[in-house]
Amino acid sequence: MIENERAKFLRHLAKAGRRVSHGREIIFDEVMRSHGHFTAEELVKECLQKKLKVSRPTVFRVLNDLLEAGIIRETAFGDKHRHFEHVYDEKPHHHAQCIRCHNFIEFPDRKEDKIYHQYLEKQGFKILGHEMHFYGICKDCQLKEV
Repeated sequence: MIENERAKFLRHLAKAGRRVSHGREIIFDEVMRSHGHFTAEELVKECLQKKLKVSRPTVFRVLNDLLEAGIIRETAFGDKHRHFEHVYDEKPHHHAQCIRCHNFIEFPDRKEDKIYHQYLEKQGFKILGHEMHFYGICKDCQLKEV
């Protein structure tokens, strides 16, 4: 499965006229090893801890390459940092985030968005994608209040 994603990434780089650098390979491998959501800064820290020779700008550039190639997707959580997750083994899902501890809960997509898609398409709106996020306070943080 990961090799399919690597091939997809290499095709994207070739089409974009970008070379396959050592830094791109390192970042690709680190992203594929990640599970769940991550930020660019978390990826930079991970590379530093592992003493991988990649710069912060390289991490940001490669994340954009991976986004363009459809290897990862960006998720919007309303805070200052962009969050990413790889998509190759993901089932359609939504997110809920605790506003106190910032932990995420993922829950399955129940296709409830079809109602909105039908409405928007009738309005002539071309849908390219969507995200649904919930914000609240998780069970653990609620227990801390008591």
